[in-house]
Amino acid sequence: MEKQVDMTQQAWIGQRFGKLTVIGDSGQRRGGSILWRCICDCGRETFVKRYQLTSGAVTDCGCTPRPPRPRVMDLIGQRFEKLTVVEDSGQRRGTSVLWRCQCDCGNEILATRGQLVSGYAASCGCVPRHRNARGHVENLTGRQFGKLTVIERAEGRKRDVYWRCRCSCGRECTVTDTCLKTGNTRSCGCTRHSTSYNKRDLTGQRFGRLTVLYQTGEQTSPKSAVWHCQCDCGNEIDVSRKKLTDGMTQSCGCWKKEQSAKIYEYMHFQDNTCVEHLRSIRSGARKNKCGFRGLFQQKDGKYRVTIAFQKAHYYLGCYKDFNKAVRTRLDAEELLHAGYLNAYERYTKKAEVDPSWASENPFYYRVVRENGTFRIETNSPDALPAD
Repeated sequence: MEKQVDMTQQAWIGQRFGKLTVIGDSGQRRGGSILWRCICDCGRETFVKRYQLTSGAVTDCGCTPRPPRPRVMDLIGQRFEKLTVVEDSGQRRGTSVLWRCQCDCGNEILATRGQLVSGYAASCGCVPRHRNARGHVENLTGRQFGKLTVIERAEGRKRDVYWRCRCSCGRECTVTDTCLKTGNTRSCGCTRHSTSYNKRDLTGQRFGRLTVLYQTGEQTSPKSAVWHCQCDCGNEIDVSRKKLTDGMTQSCGCWKKEQSAKIYEYMHFQDNTCVEHLRSIRSGARKNKCGFRGLFQQKDGKYRVTIAFQKAHYYLGCYKDFNKAVRTRLDAEELLHAGYLNAYERYTKKAEVDPSWASENPFYYRVVRENGTFRIETNSPDALPAD
């Protein structure tokens, strides 16, 4: 697992995100996340989190001038019931702008955007409050807000007014009048991720051994488009954005095959058995919920004992006494696992002395279950078949 993590981090080095090129792990953490050391095209270095790079939130060290933040939504000239917005008064109520509005009767008042769009401020006061406050519901039937077209009024909860709307994609949803008028809700949710995340171009970027060529036009979800990529080995595959940016897919599968082939360089497989795996079991590191390997507690409280060897599972019995179940398992391990390791060591020693004999007599260690007992068959030197 540690080697796999190192390979994942190594694959990040050299990738470009905007003007930034990843150099390596800075060794620092912020909120549990790695701060990656990146160099900008201008020559300056900066530390950035991984999600800030993949989401496009940070694309340079700050050398690129940012466009001025847009001013608050301009309401000048808009009409709300009997009120027409004239100008920004320059005054504030908390963080809200107080807009100077002119009523149809000629008077002027100051009102916030929330008061105007909610219908709370619909006149200067010349119309009785009970008609222009929440008791007066503006009919929105047939009006369009973004991709939503209002069909009819729906049953409201508490004091909010709800409207049933149909989206341009064909789905229907229920939205409050406030969300419609303020523009907070402009679709059924079908375009929620399309602008900020899903449309960011990945063409030319590298993820591990993969180079992104083009977008296929398909999507695994509204948040994850599918991209066609070419591997360093020459193969081409389609991968979702999420698997690319999260590091889940970094090759066409060739890397996994190479790692599987390397296993045989430092692990020994003989006669359907991994020698290193048996040694790890003998070390006692592998346990389960019962507190000992190979034991499973049934609903009746008894302990079912089994052992696996050479791709076969053997049932050793059920016991009420935990200690007796452990003793049974240990006896089976001594016969099968330890017996195999001892026989393999003796065979290896003789094979080193006499290679010609080893080539003519490949090592084998067979287990035969007869009448509830094990019988061992092997060609290891000085090892007699045991019951």
